[in-house]
Amino acid sequence: MAVCENLSDYSVYTHLSDEELLQIAVERSLTDKHFPLHSDQSASSSSPAAVASLSTCPYPDAPTQTTLNPRWRNRSPPRHLYYVPPSQTPPSEPTDIPNSANPPRALSRFLYKPLKREISPLQTLILNGDAEALMDLVRQRSSSLVESNNEGWIALHEAAYHGQLQCVRILVRAHPDSVNTCTLKNQTALLLAASQGHVSCVDFLLKHGANPSIANKDGETPLFTACENPNEAIVDLLLQSGAQVNRSCRQGGSPLHEACRHGQLKLCRLLLEAGGKLQTKNIYSIQPLFVAAQHGHANLIHLLAKKGADINGQAGDGASPLYEATKNGHVSAVEALLSLKADANRSTKSGLLPLHVAVQNNHTRIVSVLIPVTSRVKIQQCGISPLHIAAERNRDDILELLIKSGFNVNAKLSEDRSRMYEDRRSTALYFSVYNGNLEAAEMLLEAGANPSLDVFNSLLIAVRLCWMDMATLLLRYGANVNAQISTQSSSFPSAILFSMESLPMLKLLLDNGCEAQSCFDCLYGHEPHPAVATSHHLIEEMQVSRDVPPPHCIQFCEIISSSSFCAVAGPIISVLLDYVSHVCLCSRLLEVLESRSDWAQIKLKACPPHPLMQLCRLKIRRLVGVQRLKVLHSLPLPDRLIRFLHYDIHCSFT
Repeated sequence: MAVCENLSDYSVYTHLSDEELLQIAVERSLTDKHFPLHSDQSASSSSPAAVASLSTCPYPDAPTQTTLNPRWRNRSPPRHLYYVPPSQTPPSEPTDIPNSANPPRALSRFLYKPLKREISPLQTLILNGDAEALMDLVRQRSSSLVESNNEGWIALHEAAYHGQLQCVRILVRAHPDSVNTCTLKNQTALLLAASQGHVSCVDFLLKHGANPSIANKDGETPLFTACENPNEAIVDLLLQSGAQVNRSCRQGGSPLHEACRHGQLKLCRLLLEAGGKLQTKNIYSIQPLFVAAQHGHANLIHLLAKKGADINGQAGDGASPLYEATKNGHVSAVEALLSLKADANRSTKSGLLPLHVAVQNNHTRIVSVLIPVTSRVKIQQCGISPLHIAAERNRDDILELLIKSGFNVNAKLSEDRSRMYEDRRSTALYFSVYNGNLEAAEMLLEAGANPSLDVFNSLLIAVRLCWMDMATLLLRYGANVNAQISTQSSSFPSAILFSMESLPMLKLLLDNGCEAQSCFDCLYGHEPHPAVATSHHLIEEMQVSRDVPPPHCIQFCEIISSSSFCAVAGPIISVLLDYVSHVCLCSRLLEVLESRSDWAQIKLKACPPHPLMQLCRLKIRRLVGVQRLKVLHSLPLPDRLIRFLHYDIHCSFT
């Protein structure tokens, strides 16, 4: 279940699992007669969709499960604050959560409706700070003063938690042995007072025998709590009373970790003067300076570095303080670390550098700072260029910045990283084309990106998705119009296969030199053709594997006669015939054309003799070549001739 730190009304339940929350909901549904349902909801709100809303959090980086996740290094909310003391009066109606992206409804309002507890007379007395009434109970030697409730709280715990100093004095003097009594969660009165910032209560308890080293069940001492809920005066009192400055909680965090998380410069100095260790690591191998960098506290980074902290100390997943400050967009912290000579070329275990994560999270200013200090050799060793990430995430501004900084636009993903994608993509250009990002693709192509480096030609993506502008752009920069795909061997260009659903796209390809002659080359000629099962959706089956032998070589006549294309076969064949000279239609193509009477003229179009002007145009285009066809307009030729060679006009010269 995700934990949102700003949803304070939910804090009572954040330590519970989904199963426990559902159990509470069921129990309440049986006991609460006044549970409100929205007019647009019914009992069906306990459906999976309603339950799913409980784990929705407006913070995308929050964890989605209650088990420890080593990749999520943000702090856990204060665990001792999950507890609402029995004496705290709950509001009569459920509190709205105005800052929640998904406010609770139906089942979630069941779960987050405050628990109703009856307040005892003793608790009321302490809440009101009625010292005289409390003294009367002491004189009567009332046993209720030391009796614990079902959560282990006694009167002293209540008084300390609520900061009722007079009540604390009376209770400690009446029962001095209770000063270190613990609740069921092993919380002492001192820890509860420290958690709520009650300085006078903390001072009195320490002077009357409170042990500052007793930790709760989560291993949190009063000193840890005073740093978790920063209070300089309480920290000073605890340190003077001998609190263990390096005592860590169950997750390994020390008081110094907490002071760094909150950016408390004075607290950090107090702890360091008391012997706080800079090298203490929590269960994720995170040191205090890492926490300061994680939360962007540049002043603390300078302080801790001056005291000897390791500015390159890495967490368990290999992230460095610089990486973490970069990831969270803390410009001042990044600049502070770099001024202290932090290593910008220290990668995580996943192989990413700070520059990679800056691009990934769209921190343009940090990218510009990291570019000069990042090794291009190290980037190559990582197997992924920042250009790949910028292209994949559509970070156009950063992509432009990286290109201007001289990053190799033809850098390829390493084999391992390429294998993460079914289509085995490898270039930044492929990512931009796949995303349909015309501006990014043009930037890369203008910078010299080769459109034919990927296993699966990026032009085929644009053709299959009928992106005319993208296909035109790629063709202008030399994309291989006759490229084949490795997953399906065919006797004709794959681009023709993917353009059959769009005659304008097919014509664009043919105008730019796509070879149409092979569409009419058939192994069987006028002989009967064997039946072949083919798949029309080859683009969805592009899982490149060099270990699998190539399938049957598909011929054009087999594709065009399939159920997917037979209804539009005539116009497709007609367009292709404009780009070939003498061809002989095989028996299957003849069968297709003879299936409809209105296609009789197309059949005649294939018969000789062909118009002389068509034969001349085809001959000239063949001699010029595919690549030079694109620069015909730069030659000193009549405009009418150029248009004729580009199929802009179909008449003869008269």
